[in-house]
Amino acid sequence: MSSSVSSMSSSSKLVLYSYWQSSCAWRVCFALNLKGLAYEYRSVDLIKGEQFSPEFKKLNPLCFYLNEKYLQNALLPSDPQLKALHLQNYIEEKVGPEERLLWAQHNMEKGFQALEMLLKDYAGKYATGEDVYMADFFLAPQIAISEMRFNIDMTKFPTLNRIYKSYKELPEFQASVPERQPDAVL
Repeated sequence: MSSSVSSMSSSSKLVLYSYWQSSCAWRVCFALNLKGLAYEYRSVDLIKGEQFSPEFKKLNPLCFYLNEKYLQNALLPSDPQLKALHLQNYIEEKVGPEERLLWAQHNMEKGFQALEMLLKDYAGKYATGEDVYMADFFLAPQIAISEMRFNIDMTKFPTLNRIYKSYKELPEFQASVPERQPDAVL
């Protein structure tokens, strides 16, 4: 599911269309929290297929929109090389429910190995330094889900493991975890 945010005008409240277990929605929720933007949470039940409704299909994904429209707390660094690194690491979920656990684990670990090598020269407290940017809110849910749902041992990836621990300390991250969303089923 690609989460969406809509806004009728610059003065209207943002609306996050989300499903509590969606890592895409988690990323957007984390980004909204980092930007300090108030929003209305509207649940989209993926199990019932609500994401296929005509209303939902009119909405667009939004992380780049948020970065351009709301300038506080940039989601991309201003340095062009670092910005390219973030865009290059635009992580999308490719694993569907029909795929086997071993296949998913193999491919996630392969991706994490590549990210380890890519980030080793850039990572500080977070993926590309001491500030949270777009790569971080794409990585955080991916790492969490890899641990929780796919039993990936993140100690194999020391850089990613270290920055994930930093994410978990952020109030904005804590507020974005699936279990804290209004439609969470625990």
